Amino acid sequence: MNLKFCIIFSFLLRNVIARGGDRGNPLSSASGSPNHGSVGSARQLFEDNQSRHSRTDIARGYMTNSELEKAMKEFGRRCSHISRIYSIGKSVQGFPLLVIEISDKPGKEEPEPAFKFVGNVHGDEPVGRELLILLANWICDNYMRDPLVDLIVDKVHLHILPSMNPDGFSLKRRDNANNIDLNRDFPDQFFHWNDDEDARQPETKAIMRWLREIHFTASASLHGGALVANYPWDGSLDKRKNYYACPDDGTFRFLASIYSKSHHNMSLSKEFEGGITNGAAWYPVYGGMQDWNYIHGGCFELTLEISDNKWPNAKELPTIWEHNKMSMLNLVASLVKTGVHGRVFSSDRGRPLPGSITIKEINYTVQTGRAFSDYHRLLVPGERYEVMANVPGYKSKTTSIWFKEEAVNVDFILDPEATSEGTLQRSICDCDCSGKRRFLSMGYFWGIHSEVYLVLIVVLAFLCLLLRRRIKFNLLKHRQSPKRSVPV
Repeated sequence: MNLKFCIIFSFLLRNVIARGGDRGNPLSSASGSPNHGSVGSARQLFEDNQSRHSRTDIARGYMTNSELEKAMKEFGRRCSHISRIYSIGKSVQGFPLLVIEISDKPGKEEPEPAFKFVGNVHGDEPVGRELLILLANWICDNYMRDPLVDLIVDKVHLHILPSMNPDGFSLKRRDNANNIDLNRDFPDQFFHWNDDEDARQPETKAIMRWLREIHFTASASLHGGALVANYPWDGSLDKRKNYYACPDDGTFRFLASIYSKSHHNMSLSKEFEGGITNGAAWYPVYGGMQDWNYIHGGCFELTLEISDNKWPNAKELPTIWEHNKMSMLNLVASLVKTGVHGRVFSSDRGRPLPGSITIKEINYTVQTGRAFSDYHRLLVPGERYEVMANVPGYKSKTTSIWFKEEAVNVDFILDPEATSEGTLQRSICDCDCSGKRRFLSMGYFWGIHSEVYLVLIVVLAFLCLLLRRRIKFNLLKHRQSPKRSVPV
C-alpha cells in the first residue's frame, strides 16, 4: 500500500512541476539538477492527464512532418514571387529544418531588419507550427491588398521555422530524439555546463549557425501551456524566483506588450499583469534560447506562450489563429514602425563602415550589418536618447534624438582618425594610379616652402568641403528608407 501511494504521489508531483509549456522543468536535460518551478498552474494537470489518455489520437487534425514539408514546398511554389524555402540543418532523425523566407527580394541581402519565428521547440507543443503556416499563407494571400502586409513584405525579411523539433513531434513528447530539452541546450550566461558546442544537439547547433549567417533584429519562439509573452532575463545567478532585468528591459516590455495588447485576451490575464512576464520572475530557466539570442546573436527574442493547452484539439486551431494573427503581424511590423534606423558611412569615400551602435546608459551594443552597415535599434518610444556610432579607425560620433512614436532614421558619417604623427588612417588621397592604398603623411608638406604649403592647405580644405557636401547630397538622394534620414 505504501509503495502504491508513493508511485501515485510521485506521478502527480512530476506533472505539477512540469507546468506551463516552455517554463516547465527549468534545469532538465541541462544539469540534472532538481527543479524548483513555480506552482499556481494546477489547471494544467488535468489537461495534460486527459491528453495522455489518448496519445494515439492527440495529433489528429495536425499536419505530420511529411505533410508539413509538403505544405511548405507548395507554399514556395505558390508564392515564389515573395518567398523562398531553405534548410538550416537536420534533426537527429534526419528531418530537414526548413525555413520560409518572405520578402519582396527573398534571398538578397538588403539594408532592412530581419525577424524570425521559431515554432515547435518542444515536440508536444505543436500549435506554433500550425499557426506559422497559416501566417505565411495569410501574408501571401494579402500582399498588395493589406497595408500592414505590404509593410512587412517590402521592408522586413521575415524568416519562419515552423518546427525546430520535428522528432519530438513525431514521438509526441517534449524532448528531441536524444531525450534532450532543446530549450535547455544553449550556452548560459550564469552556468557553463553546456559550453561545448560539439556536445550540443544538431537542432541547437543549426539555430546557432543560422544566427551567425543572418543578422536578425528580433525574433519570437512559440510555445504552449500558458498565455503570456515572456522576456529576458530567463534566469538569475542565485536561481531565485525574482525579477531579473536585462539592459533593454524597457524595450522588451514594450515588445511583449505589443504582442499581448494585440492578442484577443492575453493582456486580460489575471496571473500576469498586462499578459507579460519577466522569465526569472515567473521562474528561472537556464540554457534557454531566448537569452542566448540576446547575448550572442544581437537579437531581441521573446518566448510566446500562445495557448493554455499544450496540444489542444485541432478544431480549436482556427480560433487560436484568429486570436494570435494581429499579434504576430504587429510584432513583425514593429521592427520598422518604431526604433532608430540608419547606416554608417565614411566621410572620405562615402563607403559603408561596419561598426556598432550604442545608446547612452544602456549597456548593450548593436552591430551594423556586414554588407550595408545598416543598423536597426529597437527602443521604447516617448524618450530622448543619445545614439553613438563606433568604427575602429574612425572618430566616434554621437547625436541626441527625441524618439516619439514613429521610427527615426539617422545616418552617421564618420571622419578618419589621425595618428600621433599626424598621419590620416583613412584619407581621400590614399590611392594612386594603380588603385593601391597609401597613407598621406602631413610631414611631406613640411619639406616645401611655407608659402606653397599654405596654398595647398587652402586648396585641400576647399576640395574637402566640396566633397563632403557632395557625399551628404548623395546619401540623402540614394537613401532607401521611406523616411528621410538625418545625416550626422
